[in-house]
Amino acid sequence: MSLKTYKPYTKSTRSTILIDRKGIWKGSPIKSLTRGKRSSGGRNNLGRITSRSKGAGHKKRYRIIDFYRNKVDVMGKVERIEYDPNRTSYIALIKYEDNTQTYIICPHDLKVGDSIVSGKAKEIKIGNNMPLMDIPPGTLIHNVELIEGNGGKLARSAGSSVTLSGFDEEYAIIKLSSGETRKVRSNCKATIGTVSNPDQKNIQIGKAGRNRWKGKRPMVRGVAKNPVDHPHGGGEGKTSGGRNPVSPWGQSAKGLKTRKPQRSDKFIITRRKKRNKAWRVEFGKVHLLTQVY
Repeated sequence: MSLKTYKPYTKSTRSTILIDRKGIWKGSPIKSLTRGKRSSGGRNNLGRITSRSKGAGHKKRYRIIDFYRNKVDVMGKVERIEYDPNRTSYIALIKYEDNTQTYIICPHDLKVGDSIVSGKAKEIKIGNNMPLMDIPPGTLIHNVELIEGNGGKLARSAGSSVTLSGFDEEYAIIKLSSGETRKVRSNCKATIGTVSNPDQKNIQIGKAGRNRWKGKRPMVRGVAKNPVDHPHGGGEGKTSGGRNPVSPWGQSAKGLKTRKPQRSDKFIITRRKKRNKAWRVEFGKVHLLTQVY
């Protein structure tokens, strides 16, 4: 897939850059592989807003994705590649030899008509799913399980992948795109290749309305609110908030570590790297140049 630009007929089309979905299925999904999805508007079961800046958005159905790949030694064929409004990657409709159909996360460079299979000691081919112990070191993988039989959890978004670095007794050592290196049991399964739609990171929304279609509402600054709604609110005239940046609940927004110790911490070999951002100031505006991990 490639990027698509528009002629500057309006202010929004001047800066809009989207994904050209040529070759993607334009029809409806398989209804038996979908279910209804109700928008919560960011509210919990008591009707209280627990996640701000959410609401409305286009109506959509949830596509049921097979993250488990339990069809062992059954050959499947790619029927078509579809757009999924619930995720950044594309999904592939697979028809197996027993005439069952499932959706999977579509790997990059997987084509209509290709054959895929799950099981032990299979060919190292894009789309095949197998235990980590059967994959050679240095291979790019995605949809990696953290617990055997619990379904893929790592590297499922557009363009993401995990590198299999090596093995240590009964564990496989994997390196995530964040820079984190961790151990996973070698009998956990993973899919060969990287996730489709790698150009997702290069799109430019172009206009506020496109975010509203996605169910994203505007974010109001804390200094523009009243004191009852935010610690930075209130004051006579335009103020800076009067204190260090905090969340609406008073928690520091300047790098305070809030992650609690997890049982899985013992499997992390090296933590993810801190992001170093390079900025450029031009005509009074600040632009992000690079983001290095």
